[in-house]
Amino acid sequence: MIKLGITGGIGSGKSTVSEIFSLCGVPVYIADIESKRLVATSPIIREKLIQLFGDELYDGNVLNKALLASHIFNDKEKLETVNAIIHPEVGKDFNRWLQRHSLCKIVAHEAAILFESGFDKMMDKVVMVYTPLEVRIQRTMLRDNLPREKVVERIQNQMPDEEKLKLSDFVIVNDNTKSLIEQVTTVLEQLDN
Repeated sequence: MIKLGITGGIGSGKSTVSEIFSLCGVPVYIADIESKRLVATSPIIREKLIQLFGDELYDGNVLNKALLASHIFNDKEKLETVNAIIHPEVGKDFNRWLQRHSLCKIVAHEAAILFESGFDKMMDKVVMVYTPLEVRIQRTMLRDNLPREKVVERIQNQMPDEEKLKLSDFVIVNDNTKSLIEQVTTVLEQLDN
């Protein structure tokens, strides 16, 4: 089994690329969706987050996302602590997911913070979805209905594309000039050899 990491910055189109891989028969673990599910359902994560931030972080069984965001926004140390709570549980969940897909030749793990979280070390190969900065800004402004400054701030809080490019085995360019399907097919052909 080949484990393929899929990453890219905000607005790069990594979800679209993941969807194409999925349509090509590659099961894709979407770390962002699964981590949100785990934050809402994992008693381990819940207990540790409550120890860190207090009971008001959860209202019944529902995480107060705005309160959590207010605690970790612009506080790198608290953000790292929260990630140190969540990432190991996501890793365990991914391993359970892998067992359910053990007969697959290729599986993928999509994560915006694949390198920052250390999940790249669990992968055999990594594909980065690269999109020019201005395209990413415009896409994210439209998608999330955010002002330009907020989008730029989010981008600046992520690992720079240049670093991700150096660490990746494959690059899929999503600039509206090249076929994503052809690029995904090429990656799959190369992995098949």
